[in-house]
Order: sequence, then C-alpha cells, then structure tokens
Amino acid sequence: MPQYRDNLNVLRRAFPQPVSDQEHDAWFVFSVLRALDRVDAMKSQRPILGEPQEIDFSKATAACVPDEMSTVELVSRNLVDHLAGMFIWGHPRSQVNVINPPCIPGILGTLLPAIYNPNLCSEEASRGVALAEAEAISMTARLMGYDPDSSGGIFTFGGTGTLLYAIRLGIEKAVPGAMQNGILGNMPVVVCSDQAHYANKTAASWLGLGANSVVKIPTAPNNEIRTCLLESELRRLLKEGRRIACIVATMGTTDAFGLDHLEKIRELRDELVHEFSLHYVPHLHADAVIGWAWSVFRDYDFALNPLQFPDRTLRALAGANRRIRQLHFADSIGVDYHKTGFAPYVSSAFFVKDARDLKMLTRDQSTTPYLFQSGDYNPGKFTLETSRSGCGPMSALGALQLLGKSGLRTLLGHLVTMAETLRNRLTAQPAISVMNPENFGPVTLFRVYPDDVDTFEMPKLEQTDARYAAQLHRFNDYNRQVFQAMHAEALRGDGVVISMTDRFRETDYGQPVVALKSYIMSPFSDEQYVQAVVDSVERARKQVAGVFK
Repeated sequence: MPQYRDNLNVLRRAFPQPVSDQEHDAWFVFSVLRALDRVDAMKSQRPILGEPQEIDFSKATAACVPDEMSTVELVSRNLVDHLAGMFIWGHPRSQVNVINPPCIPGILGTLLPAIYNPNLCSEEASRGVALAEAEAISMTARLMGYDPDSSGGIFTFGGTGTLLYAIRLGIEKAVPGAMQNGILGNMPVVVCSDQAHYANKTAASWLGLGANSVVKIPTAPNNEIRTCLLESELRRLLKEGRRIACIVATMGTTDAFGLDHLEKIRELRDELVHEFSLHYVPHLHADAVIGWAWSVFRDYDFALNPLQFPDRTLRALAGANRRIRQLHFADSIGVDYHKTGFAPYVSSAFFVKDARDLKMLTRDQSTTPYLFQSGDYNPGKFTLETSRSGCGPMSALGALQLLGKSGLRTLLGHLVTMAETLRNRLTAQPAISVMNPENFGPVTLFRVYPDDVDTFEMPKLEQTDARYAAQLHRFNDYNRQVFQAMHAEALRGDGVVISMTDRFRETDYGQPVVALKSYIMSPFSDEQYVQAVVDSVERARKQVAGVFK
C-alpha cells in the first residue's frame, strides 16, 4: 500500500466521521471531554486559568509548520496549554471592559456549526443554520420594536461591521450609484457624538470617506449628545452643501453607558430634510451593540416590579429603558450578542427597519455565476463577506432561547445592582471619586487620589478650571500607576481584573480625563467581590504612595 494511503488512514481518524460510527463517535466525544477536563483542572479560586504566563511573541513568530503529522491528543494538549494565564470572564473578580461570559447553549451554538461547517452565504450551503440566522434576527427585531415582517438583518463580524454596513447604506442614499461609480464630488460626512465609538472613524476610513469626514458633536455630562449642538452643526454642513451619509446615535457608550435621545435626533433629521428640500434622507443608525439587551424592559411593569429589583436598580433600569425603547426610530441598529447577550465571540448583527434597504448593496448576479443556484435565502448576494460562519447566529439563538426576556432581565438587573453597590462602596472612600454616579448601566468609572487631596472639589476643578491642568495630568499619571499596580496583582492571580480608560471624557478646556473602570458582567458577582475592588484599590494606593511624587 502506498505511504500516502497509510497516512490517509491515520488522518481519517482525526476527522468526525461522515456516517454513524459508534466507536469513532465515542472517541470524538472523549477527545472533546478530555480537553475540557484539562481546562477544568486549570481552574482555582483565582480569576485566571492555570498559572500566570509570560507572553513570548518572539518564540511564537519563530514557529514553523512541522514536517510530520501529529496526533489529536498531542495537539489538544497544546491547544489547552494556550489558555494558561487567560482571565476567566465569568469569574466575579473579572470586571474588564464589557466582556460577557457565554452561556452553555451559546457555547454549543459555536461548537455545533464548527463540526459541520455551514456557510451562511447561501441557503444551499447552510440549510437549517440559515433558519437560525432568520430566527435570531426576527426575535431581536421584534424585541427592539421593529416589525419583523418588513425589517431585515444579517450577522456580521463585530460591532465595527455593523457600523460599516450602516455608513455604506448611508453613502448609497446620499450618493446614489456610489456602489458602481464611486463617490463623486465632496465627500459625504458621518455625524456622531464625541463619546461615540472610535469604530465610526475606522469604518469611515475603510470606506474611503476618511477619518476626517467624521464630525463629532459635544456631549452633556451624562454622555448624551447635545441635540442643540447637533442641530446647529447639521445646519452648517447642509448650508455648505455637504452631504450627510449617516447620523450615528450611540445607545450605550463603552466607557460610561451614555444614551442618546434617538427620538429627538429622528425628529431633527426629518425637519432638516424638509427644510432643505434634500433629495435623500440621511441614514440614522443606532449603535446599540451594548444597549440593545435593555430592550427586554420595553414591556416590563416597573410599577409592579415582578422581579423585585431594589429601588435604585429599578430606577436605573427605567432610566435606560426610556432611551432604549426609542430604538425603532432608527433606520438601522447594531447589536453585539457577545457583549450583553451572553454569547461567545463573534456574534454581531446589523438590522434595517426596511429590508429593502439591503437591496442597495446587492452585487451583480453575473459576478457570482457559481453561487445562488438554489434556495430562497441567499444573503451572500449583498453581504460584504462571502464566507459567513454559522457560529454567530447559532450561539445568539441558543442564548436567546435559554434566557428569554425573564433571564435577560434577571441578569441585567443583577449586574446593575452590583454596579450600584460598587458605586456606593467607592463613594464612601475618601480617596476615591466616582465619575458616573447616576449611570444606568453596569459600568463604574472612578478616579483615585493621594491622601492629601480633597476629592469633593478636585474633580470639579480638574473638569472646569484650566488653571488645574497640571494637577489633572499629575493625577492622570497617579491613576495610571494605581491601575498598573492592580493589573500586576491580577496577572499574579490575585486581586480584581478591571480596566482603565485614557479618556472617559475631556475637560471643558479640552484635556483627557483618565479613569479606572469596573464593568461587572459575571452572573456570579456578589457583594463580597464588590468589596474586593475597594480592597484592591487600597492595596494599589499604598504601593504607589512610596513612588508617586
């Protein structure tokens, strides 16, 4: 027998069998369980897997494809080893920037398509997995207030992908024919708040508009766009003959869960279209990749409060609901199930209020003669991607079916309760100032100061008085040092894993304000772990006190 046939027989055991084979199927399941057992053995009481690891990228870049074949067992062991030192996002002492722990059905939604590898380019290549995309899109559209019979949507590669689709649609509306002919004349602009995600500039850059075509509007202290300034800027742009491709409303900012007034923005947009007799309607997109999940409270009885949330939590949830319930005013919405839907990465979707909008992106059928020969569901005709994994839709569907409205309400309510508890504990510390005390979400921003600083007055002076710029920069550095001390402790498997932002907002005189950030996303969070944040900060302050000048 030729050598390659011997190799082939060995390799066939490394693949799931295409027909039922009880012995091999059992071995496949055992291989998965063995890998999971090894991962489980790496768990402890600490928020990391295994022991802390020094990351050596020089060794990684020297890696080569081996000459000889290996075995499933050896490769499995190597893959598990790569998880050593990884933070466990579901651990209550992991409070890093809006990373949710995936639920078990969400994980299965990633595993099952990985075995059978559907391609959601077309119905033919995905069959029932295409139904999962349609189901998840319809369920979420209805949840957010869209009519699932007239709206549409597709899964994409992340929150940046949702913005890319939104701005691309806006370009086509403002410059009809741009898909074929490119953009002629003045570049259209994208308008958003100064707290909007940097992905707006990323998308504008990649679409050829350029980052400088993104116009930023100042926000109020609660991180909501100032609609009066938005109106004046839109008027200026239109008087100058600029085309407005897209207005992006931020529905849950990453740093401070700021929520724009979408209904007012929609009214303003419509008034200006009429006043300036525009031949197009600027596209209005809701960047709700974080905030979308609060749509489960659209029909919650806040007066009866059947889940018995604490009073302060109830007020925070109601505060978020009064903005999130406006999502249906947007022409399109971005959703990340991997942020607040408890699904694994990557699970993101782009929704349009009018499904016909997606036809603007349709490519010429003659360019794909080998595709779309059967079936009615062929999103690859208009999606940016041709290779479309089924993992995102299946994991989102699994999470939605498991949690339902009640489960999502329970989880979000608990996370907000824990964040409220943390803010109360931090506020009680004389050396700490909470920067978002009235926040509605699970994120807490705070600044830490040395012992001799008046934390009641200093944050106000830093924000408003340019004469305190030197102190602002000095305490920015102090907070960076506190964060580094806390992060080093976390990498050792101790303390709490939190984040830091170099600019949660700017001062009135244009300088960045650094803040430490706790983003509680674990369903296992409890008051004892909230106190662990306070204790970790205090240890870091004592460590920094010896070196800070």
